[in-house]
Amino acid sequence: MRFKRFLLVFLIFVSLSGFSEVVMDLLGREVEIPSKVERIVAAGPGALRLIVYLNATDMVVGVEDFERLRPLGRPYILAHPELKELPRIGPGGPGKLPDMEALVVLNPDVLFMTYVDVKTAQDVQEKTGIPVIVLSYGDLGTFDDEELFDSIELLGKILGKEERAREVIEFIKQIQEDLSRRTENIESPTVYVGGIGYRGVHGIESTMAHYPPFVALRARNVVDELGEGHKFIDLEKLLEWNPEYIFIDENALSMVLEDYRKRGEFYELLDAVKEKRVFGILPYNYYTTNIGTALADAYFIGKILYPKRFEDIDPEKKANEIYEFLLGKAVYEEMAKQFGGFGRIDLSSGKILRGE
Repeated sequence: MRFKRFLLVFLIFVSLSGFSEVVMDLLGREVEIPSKVERIVAAGPGALRLIVYLNATDMVVGVEDFERLRPLGRPYILAHPELKELPRIGPGGPGKLPDMEALVVLNPDVLFMTYVDVKTAQDVQEKTGIPVIVLSYGDLGTFDDEELFDSIELLGKILGKEERAREVIEFIKQIQEDLSRRTENIESPTVYVGGIGYRGVHGIESTMAHYPPFVALRARNVVDELGEGHKFIDLEKLLEWNPEYIFIDENALSMVLEDYRKRGEFYELLDAVKEKRVFGILPYNYYTTNIGTALADAYFIGKILYPKRFEDIDPEKKANEIYEFLLGKAVYEEMAKQFGGFGRIDLSSGKILRGE
């Protein structure tokens, strides 16, 4: 049964402390919050991003150093650079807790957190006196992620952005449905994605089974036979699979190009390399999943794999349409400046040939 059926229960009451609502977060914790939330902060991977999706940046009163000082690969910061000017609430980064003293000084109405357990959330709440609401990105094995939608819905209720929350959820679902419709009753070529980030940057041998854009496109990912999630493979295995198309996460492109310079003979044994079917995609795993970038990647990949089914799609324009809706600003060109953008990769020259 979905979270919202039994966890999104608001118990309205008036208490001496001035709190007037109790909400239940994604960990099942009952948390008292003010009846009107106006000042918020977000800590942990992806927490601030969801607030941006709900057009609630004007409520944010502080951000992590990780957001302020390391904006690479995060379109929500590119769209809202003003967030980098806000006071700090701690170092940020996976596994790093906010600065308790900084939180007390800022005194937000609510602190939203991700990727923490019940004990940690309770400890932060007790030490600061600030209500802590834990959100979740769920599994993200596909774009149709109920736990993510529940988090967006809960945020909408707390921030008075219920309508916007519904719009965001519907937008993501409509894209999922569009990708599914376009790829019905057609056989996909075999595909592989390399350079996937996993606790750091890695080369072509770093990949992912059931890679979400491939799943959304019904693409035949050769890595799926290995199970679920991130995988490191031997290059000999890649040659054995010999996928028809190879996509490279551009965060790792420099490593792949360096490896090609050292072992070009090996790469040239791959049909995808010989036949110039190697393409660059924007990295979306920056401080957990940037949903908009992942969706944009899917349209570009779909255009490559099924050109007739996606003939009406200009991937760059589609990316900007997605960013515009989710973030309020079209930032594809800024992302392309950081990483290279959508296009065919010429391994010999190291260039990304956009529009191909």
